[in-house]
Amino acid sequence: MKVYLFHLMPYGYLDPEYDREYPSCWVIYPNSKFDPRKGHELYNRYLDEIEYAEELGFDGVCVNEHHQNAYGLMPSPVVMAAALARRTERVRIAILGNAFGIRDHPQTLAEEHAMIDCITGGRLISGMVRGLGCEYYSLGSNPALSHERFHEAHDLVIRAWTEEGPFAFEGKHYHFEYVNTWPRPYQQPHPPIWVPSQGSRETIEWAAHPDRKYTYLQTYSPFQNVVRFHDAYRQIAHDNGYAATSGQLGWAAPVYVAETREAAINEARPHVEMFFNKLLRYTPEMLLPPGYMSVASYKRILKTKSSLVSTHSIESLMERDVIIVGDPDSVGQKLAECHARVGLGYFLGMFQIASLPRELTVRSMELFAREVMPGAMALHGEGQWEPGYAEVATQAAE
Repeated sequence: MKVYLFHLMPYGYLDPEYDREYPSCWVIYPNSKFDPRKGHELYNRYLDEIEYAEELGFDGVCVNEHHQNAYGLMPSPVVMAAALARRTERVRIAILGNAFGIRDHPQTLAEEHAMIDCITGGRLISGMVRGLGCEYYSLGSNPALSHERFHEAHDLVIRAWTEEGPFAFEGKHYHFEYVNTWPRPYQQPHPPIWVPSQGSRETIEWAAHPDRKYTYLQTYSPFQNVVRFHDAYRQIAHDNGYAATSGQLGWAAPVYVAETREAAINEARPHVEMFFNKLLRYTPEMLLPPGYMSVASYKRILKTKSSLVSTHSIESLMERDVIIVGDPDSVGQKLAECHARVGLGYFLGMFQIASLPRELTVRSMELFAREVMPGAMALHGEGQWEPGYAEVATQAAE
């Protein structure tokens, strides 16, 4: 199993009582609450933490895109990936992901990803996402068109990376007389594509299609739901005539490691609970605006995510395996159990959580890298799924 470090770059100075006045720290939380001097400190600290992952032996590092919020200070993950491109030499750099379809000119992202791929000599992983519902408010885009814009943008970008130009692209949403991407990507035919998702059936079917076979990532879900979504992916692949491999499945989860389980819980508690009870707080219409997904997927996502918009303790999150917190032995055992069930190809650990200070973040990373990661990297196998799980997987995807 490959092990990556995932970083959100949150605004660690968020007032924990902000929700007395504002229902969310997304979209409507005033930018007057952002202190640029603290932002300067956080950006450079966070880049140091990500760069340290290479020294610690992680296989890769991950950045991502969110707009107008205190949850993650990366409206442009390309900027962060570019900063990392020259400061790292070995790790893969995963942009998880860029919202190609939310922009009017996705060609610019095709160009920027190709640049980073060339600079790094082929270490880029290109994540493609529709973007959370919140992003559609931030960028003034119609969520009811999100699927078709995303698919059309994807097709444009893939052609821009793989076909000789110039050529014309005429779609429903994008019209370009000249598509002639300079530079071309270093990796041929193009960088690997990963698809983070909340679990909509449409996204799972799209990623698992034999024309794509993209790596599907599930985030911030109780592990029983991760199992359902990944079983659904394998079932859809099976129905399309091929067997999905572990390299097509990934899971991202917050992780905190300390010398003892008790110390880990006590140290992580305020930061984990702030993350899930404050930073991940949004209204239903922000998360899932009308038209964003099908009614069937909307109902299922509400069911699987509803528990995550409640108030949580660190114990309740650990009990449902939304997070992994403990001493090195228990964290390693938990990862082994999860891998045995699903056959994960990738685990993305988020070590900096909300307001977790630098010293605790770095210590947790070091303990994990020294005492957990070697065993995690040695995990292999395709998990327990087989066609006999079809009924469960199909129900999960409906």
